[in-house]
Amino acid sequence: MNRTDRQNLLIRILTTMSLAATLLLPAGHAFAQEASLPSIGGSGGLISGQQEAEIGQQVMASIRRSAPQIQDPLVYDYLQTITYRLVPSAPLDNRDLKLVLIDSPALNAFAVPGGVVGVNGGLFLNAATEQQFASVMAHELAHLSQRHFARRMEQQETSAPLTLAGMIAGIVLSAVTQSDIGIAAIAGTQAMAIQNMLAYSRSHEQEADRVGMEILANAGLDPRGMPEMFEIMMRQNRLQGNQLPEYLSTHPLTQNRVADSRNRAEQYPDERIPDGQEYHLVRSRLQVRYAQSPELAVQTFEDYLSRDDAKRNDAIRYGLAIAYQDNRQYDKAESILSTLLDNNPGRITYQVTLADVLLDQERHEEARALMKRALARNPGNYPISWTLAKIEIADGNGASAAGLLRDLARRLPDREQIWLRLAEAEGMARNIVGVHRARAEYYAMVGDLQSAQRQLRQAQEKLPAGSAERQVVNERLNDIADRLQARRG
Repeated sequence: MNRTDRQNLLIRILTTMSLAATLLLPAGHAFAQEASLPSIGGSGGLISGQQEAEIGQQVMASIRRSAPQIQDPLVYDYLQTITYRLVPSAPLDNRDLKLVLIDSPALNAFAVPGGVVGVNGGLFLNAATEQQFASVMAHELAHLSQRHFARRMEQQETSAPLTLAGMIAGIVLSAVTQSDIGIAAIAGTQAMAIQNMLAYSRSHEQEADRVGMEILANAGLDPRGMPEMFEIMMRQNRLQGNQLPEYLSTHPLTQNRVADSRNRAEQYPDERIPDGQEYHLVRSRLQVRYAQSPELAVQTFEDYLSRDDAKRNDAIRYGLAIAYQDNRQYDKAESILSTLLDNNPGRITYQVTLADVLLDQERHEEARALMKRALARNPGNYPISWTLAKIEIADGNGASAAGLLRDLARRLPDREQIWLRLAEAEGMARNIVGVHRARAEYYAMVGDLQSAQRQLRQAQEKLPAGSAERQVVNERLNDIADRLQARRG
């Protein structure tokens, strides 16, 4: 098994063990069991909130270390925006979520205890509308809000501790060794758990459908997006025959489930809600990303744009601009983006993409001026700040880039690529202490606490005794030492 296969298998196992055991309900059960549904937010007595947080931390470290991720700030910014549009309507105890974008065109999504919610890039490809995309996110938030993982463990009192320990050990071992050993460890503890899980998951999935639709409706989105998404999955299943879509390989779907969800959605007022433009811009970005070649992406979007009903579709024009950029046809990309900006001068996605096109041509001064104007209007914006930092690094201005990235790291401390880029900028600016501190944070996030400790000690040695920065480093060293001690038991 090569590394890519291992990564894909790890993601599938994460999904199976997560709360997203979607679409397991058999025919005829959708409403028959509603009276016996567990109450919202079950206590999950065997698994405490602190234990769930530790599971989430372990899983995030493993994903960061070994799973391919999309690091595009525009895509992440959209995912964060739509998720936190839903969150106020979700009965979550912990609203501090950790979002993951897996770099795969397969249709998949998952949620893990500790507030980890992940989607594949392929979810954007398959969800034709924002309402459909949001329905998957709402379903995952419903699983988290009901603490289905903890409640499932209560039904497996004897096997739960072994299963939980084996799952985490397997994930961590796979991440640390980059070998099949971790996969084998997970698989070995999985058999009994999965066999015992399925019947109990039926009521959980029914509950997640119901709560997910409530979340959508209360967030001002369309609950009909959920049955529409189910129908897309059914259509994919029929088209692919024996080769199931990745999502359905662990989340079987029946026609009855689709019909039941449609009936439930029809109980809500028929208020068709228009998609936000940003969803379709991000979707176009990912369609280009997963095209077989830049040339094919250009041809595809040119074909789209040739249709009479698409000539004024800004998302298609934007997709063509991205395709031109990817195909190094910078003049054409710039022309489209400039026109889009003339019509909508405040849209950050257009501004950032045009700056990227200018940066690709090493037109640093123009790109910098564009991003500085945008940042003045949108202080602290992630995609703008990140792009401006890229421009400064490309132009040799490490100190300016480091300032931007330090600000981003304070506001988005869970984005590991910010710490990596900050270490690069600090090195360019010859701030060696800053390099060590940024690297330490990156190592801590991927679970390599000994390397984090080593980096902090190197920073400590270079700082004068009694200085404020040394005190900060000392406190961080104590935090890392406590985590190492807890890990050793």
